[in-house]
Amino acid sequence: MLGIIGAMNEEVASLKEKMDGVSIYRAAGMEFCQGKLQGRDVVVVRSGIGKVNGAICSQILADKFQVTKIINTGIAGSLRNEINIGDIVLSKDTLQHDMDATGFGYPAGQIPQMETSVFEGDTGMIEAAKECCAQVVPDIGVHVGRVVSGDQFVSDKEKKKWLTETFDGYCTEMEGAAIAQAAYLNHIPFLIIRAISDKADDSAIISYEEFEAKAIEHSVKLVTALVEKLD
Repeated sequence: MLGIIGAMNEEVASLKEKMDGVSIYRAAGMEFCQGKLQGRDVVVVRSGIGKVNGAICSQILADKFQVTKIINTGIAGSLRNEINIGDIVLSKDTLQHDMDATGFGYPAGQIPQMETSVFEGDTGMIEAAKECCAQVVPDIGVHVGRVVSGDQFVSDKEKKKWLTETFDGYCTEMEGAAIAQAAYLNHIPFLIIRAISDKADDSAIISYEEFEAKAIEHSVKLVTALVEKLD
């Protein structure tokens, strides 16, 4: 069974409309919609904002539904000038940029007493997503790189510069690395997919409402195609 964690109500609702035999399970303030999408067994859920919500959602998918893969879609801010509004970033890997135990001698971003703090996206899922993007959203730029996460909305240019220089980040958001860590600890392959909402240097302006509508459309197309392609 495939777990799909969405970010936007409209996105989850659109996926739910495409599903057959939907049953609802509620836990931790979240609604887990189980059924079939493109003939595949899936669970679709909106996690809510922030790392704790993302991690709790992932653990429920592991414990209750025994998912074999996790896809997480959402929105992120660009950290590189070549990544444009509306482009898609696929997670080569993820880390938590606000994990700070530097006072104990750890590098920024390192989680004490864990063997790794960088959680790698599944290569097979990345390749499948790239193929699906070329098929269903061919006009959208697709980038494979590091997603950095923290319980912070990052808009400051200097903070964006620090995230790029310190962590080699491609985009920044608030759930991906926590979902990735939960997936890693449960030995579940995962992929974080992010639609880019703003330029790294704020040089391009687009209304958020216009961006969100397109992001939802592209996300639903991509996830639907990806579900069909994944084993």
